[in-house]
Amino acid sequence: MSRFIVCLAVAALLALAGSSAYAAKPGGGGGGGGTSAYPSSMDALGDSITRAFNTCSFPFTDCTQNSWATGTNSSVNSFYSRLLKLNPNINGRNYNDAVTGAKMTDLQGQSSNAVSRGAQLVTIEMGSNDACTSSTSTMTDVATYQSQFQSAMNTLTSGLPGAQIRVASLPDAYQLWVLFHTSSSAVNTWNAYGICQSLLANATSTAQADVDRRALVRQREIDFNSVLANVCAQYTQCKFDANTGFNTAFGTGDVSTRDYFHPSVSGQALLASREWSAIGY
Repeated sequence: MSRFIVCLAVAALLALAGSSAYAAKPGGGGGGGGTSAYPSSMDALGDSITRAFNTCSFPFTDCTQNSWATGTNSSVNSFYSRLLKLNPNINGRNYNDAVTGAKMTDLQGQSSNAVSRGAQLVTIEMGSNDACTSSTSTMTDVATYQSQFQSAMNTLTSGLPGAQIRVASLPDAYQLWVLFHTSSSAVNTWNAYGICQSLLANATSTAQADVDRRALVRQREIDFNSVLANVCAQYTQCKFDANTGFNTAFGTGDVSTRDYFHPSVSGQALLASREWSAIGY
């Protein structure tokens, strides 16, 4: 009888330990993400998109309350906001280690931060700054991008073997040219701030060289997304969005009119909705 009681006690302790880490997910099932539970902490890795840059009243600053991943603004309905309804234990544990201006080479350091936090969910959206550079000659080459992403994934999966990793594809930056190349305000802003000149330089030009250059940048993003998909597929705890981010169609209202480059609050909400449908819970 005493052994039976001890076994029950051990089982109860194990159950309690499990509940402190994750909230049970009704119906079980993983959907390609490892554990079948809602996380009690998350860390968002990436660049200015995940920092919700240029969405606050004060211009040219990060505004993480509007982030598609970790934001608290109810109008965005971020991953964190949605998870909070599913698992109250995540309250206040919505870390955002993305850095405005970051490139894939910086993901390694951000991943180490996520490991040190013991994050149970890690979202990644990284690479726009590897394609949006001063010129096509300074874009990150695909092999380097892959090596850098692989290294970061190794850090995450070895340091957080139980974490769920969700990878968002790069948005199609070419849409910005389609939406705004006839707007003098947008073109003047791109030129004044040197925004994504690999793609947006000579924005009004229809010369073949400029047409080819824009196509080259778009293809580089497509190649980067292929890398994200292929590397993610090597890890059972990783789930890629099947190019949902890239295929998301933005309207003019979904882009900040301060720089005609970053998602507005509406754009952040759109990303949150589409990515949740693809890689959420």
